Amino acid sequence: MPNRPFLALIAGLWLGIGAAGSAGAPPGDRFETFHWQSADPLLGGLSAIEMSGDGGRVTVLSDRGAWTMGMVARDAAGRITGIKALPMHMLRGRGPSPLARLRGDSEGMALAPDGAVLVSFEGAARVLRYARLDGPAENLPSHPDFALMQANSSLEALAIDAKGAIYTLPERSGGQSRPFPVYRFRNGQWDQPFSIPRRGEFLAVGADFGPDGRLYLLERQFRGLLGFASRVRRFTIADDTITAEETLIETRAGRFDNLEGISVWRDGAGRTVLTMVSDDNFLFVQRTEIVEIRLSD
Repeated sequence: MPNRPFLALIAGLWLGIGAAGSAGAPPGDRFETFHWQSADPLLGGLSAIEMSGDGGRVTVLSDRGAWTMGMVARDAAGRITGIKALPMHMLRGRGPSPLARLRGDSEGMALAPDGAVLVSFEGAARVLRYARLDGPAENLPSHPDFALMQANSSLEALAIDAKGAIYTLPERSGGQSRPFPVYRFRNGQWDQPFSIPRRGEFLAVGADFGPDGRLYLLERQFRGLLGFASRVRRFTIADDTITAEETLIETRAGRFDNLEGISVWRDGAGRTVLTMVSDDNFLFVQRTEIVEIRLSD
């Protein structure tokens, strides 16, 4: 989430408010958007999203420790026309009680091959494992670097590869010329095998491994009165190195709201789909929107 909420308010005023349940995009635009509205007071602040392999089911997570699952309705062209979701539920700690508010700043989410759900947090930087999202949490060991990260800029992005290795990285690297360190959890321990080059003032906010095995990184830049700009880069990972950096999309400021979560899947035509969700910061001047783009490769 933005570090300065009043800036997000300004951005929301600039962006305006979309129509309820609006779908599609202007002619010639490669993006498809859906404005998600709900009477559920907990539906907002969405920081992570996971789409099923066929695009028909969705799981979302807020930055206040709430989550829900839903069915996605699509038209003949594959555009989202509606979402029927369960009421939002709060993540639990290790016992039956919900996570404490100060420890519930959930930012990243990833689905493991065994069906478990991993969640990364800011504030108290850590990763929790849930055998079921409605069940108790299991603490993963912590890397020593986590305790040194900025409180509101730590483990924002989380992804799991096909072998079950967990990857996470902080929102900020500590300097514009300093790369983002990537941490990996496998075989019961953390290491830091590589870093991702930082390009400009964009910050890391979401990540996912696609069906092609490559790592997709969603980044955000706040540009004051102009609003938020978004970028997605894609990388190939080979052992302990990262290569083949590609910039897939980079939007102008204000084109979308505060996109924070990304899920990568493949549609029935074999195209790679990037599904992204925005964090409205629970402000009426911002919006919860799902943005999708289909890649040609």
